[in-house]
Amino acid sequence: MKKFLLNVLSSAAGVFIAIAIIIVFSLMMVIAPLVASGRSSIAAHSVLRLDLKGVLSERASSNPLVDMNLQSYNPSLEEMLRAIDVAKHNKNIDGIYISAGVLEASPASLEELRRAIVEFRKSGKFVVSYSGTYTQGAYYVCSAASEILMNPAGELEWRGLGGEMMFYKDLLDKVGVKMQVVRVGTYKSYVEPYTSTAMSPANKEQVSRYLGSIWDHMLANVALSRKIPTTTLNAYADKYMALQDSRETLRSGLIDSLAYGDQALMAIARKTGKDKISDINFVRPADLFEATDDNTAGGEVAVYYATGSIVDSNESGFGTDNSIVAANVIKDLRDLAEDDDVKAVVLRINSGGGSAYASEQLWRAVKQLSKAKPVVVSMSDMAASGAYYMSSAADYIVAEPTTLTGSIGIFGMIPDVSTLMNNKLGIHFDGVKTNAHSDFFSMSRPLNPSEMTLMQSYVDRGYALFLKRVAEGRKMNVAAVDKIAQGRVWTGKDALGIKLVDKLGNLSDAVGIAAKRAGLKEYHAAYYPAQQQWWEQLITERGNFWAQSQLRSYLGEMYPAFSMIKDIKSMDRVQARIPYNPVIR
Repeated sequence: MKKFLLNVLSSAAGVFIAIAIIIVFSLMMVIAPLVASGRSSIAAHSVLRLDLKGVLSERASSNPLVDMNLQSYNPSLEEMLRAIDVAKHNKNIDGIYISAGVLEASPASLEELRRAIVEFRKSGKFVVSYSGTYTQGAYYVCSAASEILMNPAGELEWRGLGGEMMFYKDLLDKVGVKMQVVRVGTYKSYVEPYTSTAMSPANKEQVSRYLGSIWDHMLANVALSRKIPTTTLNAYADKYMALQDSRETLRSGLIDSLAYGDQALMAIARKTGKDKISDINFVRPADLFEATDDNTAGGEVAVYYATGSIVDSNESGFGTDNSIVAANVIKDLRDLAEDDDVKAVVLRINSGGGSAYASEQLWRAVKQLSKAKPVVVSMSDMAASGAYYMSSAADYIVAEPTTLTGSIGIFGMIPDVSTLMNNKLGIHFDGVKTNAHSDFFSMSRPLNPSEMTLMQSYVDRGYALFLKRVAEGRKMNVAAVDKIAQGRVWTGKDALGIKLVDKLGNLSDAVGIAAKRAGLKEYHAAYYPAQQQWWEQLITERGNFWAQSQLRSYLGEMYPAFSMIKDIKSMDRVQARIPYNPVIR
């Protein structure tokens, strides 16, 4: 029997060792090409290739399917911006080839990417874009190219902007759920999808204002690049160019020529002195990073990315979005304050807000950091509500003209599921209590009038504190802040005029300002927090982020509806959020 057990154990050990060897060799097969590519240098007459397709994320996320060549590689905004900057100065990069397609991105991300293309062209190098289908966002970026090509059977989407939101009230009524709402701010409209079937007049007013501001900005830039009057561009939008004949698109001046894919690539080959398409040496943004030594000259300006909903602590479970976890960010900012190598900090914020409590804690963390060294905020697509709350503690705020910001206001939303439980499911409750509010927030009944009064008072105090924080940070009086607050969303351009931001610009501008405020003549940027590999994410609290990001890319505009239930379930009672996740088409 003993010999039998030893044989079984030795066989099992052999199996485990064999599996381990297979795993190691498999990893080596995946990692080896990546390491090899990282050590290679950029060949002469190379071309940086940018694929504008899919969902444009703020930062790169490690993807095992991409690493194993099982899924196409879509670079993040961070990767593309840094790659374009490197390519501008790299003598072996002749130009940029943009392969455009169906792109989902917010206006501020498009603006930052387009501005990088404009700056790149100042080097004298070419930028050629090609697509069979230019979505409007992709075309806006490509309109800055030196040459725009489109497939003869292709289309170009140019139709203006529209914003819409989903309303769930009737659905909730059918299942017996009612949202009990307390809020401060005429324009604080996050709760409308749950309490109404249409936008309020105030909400329509603010959305019309910021959509018009964004569209006017886009028109002005395209008019400048393509030398087409804005009135003509608006006329083209009214014709809905995607449904026009491609020859009409060519005559409009929106593109330079019609070409098939091989003809576009042959044009790139000729620009780099090559005779065949196969001779073109394309490099990806990631390749450009790996082949370029990090610049560590001068003082360090830390760029800290804060992206997603603001929450108190880590969430778990499928569907969790990338979040600004207050506990983690506070620790990171404390570390940056204590790091003597870091001379200034740029907070790169892309968030519509979240927990009011967590936003207050983040405000204090930013305030404490600013006592140690200069802190500059760089606003991306959104830095609104709770995200503006934390931003207001910084020394200086930079926003894109099309950033959505402001939304200074808070609300509370408590689901009443008593009808669902009692009438729909046949579940009833009974109990006892020692005090008037012992059963506050019970699922068995709605809040009574006195409880609603208590909640309103609680929310009012939170709003007053929000106003006070902004007034302190922006050196304004509370009454002046209240006048431009009320939960109203502003574009970066409008926010500049009412002193909610200090300058219109991009991340690079913010880094330069931070360096100047720190008295640095020479500086380099370092990026935080460190990016995790996909296999690291699987064994940490962020293990579900990769799967969630894939779901987001597949569902697109339907994703907010999918995440609605989880958002409500995990949401703090009092929130400082942008009115809704805007869908801008």
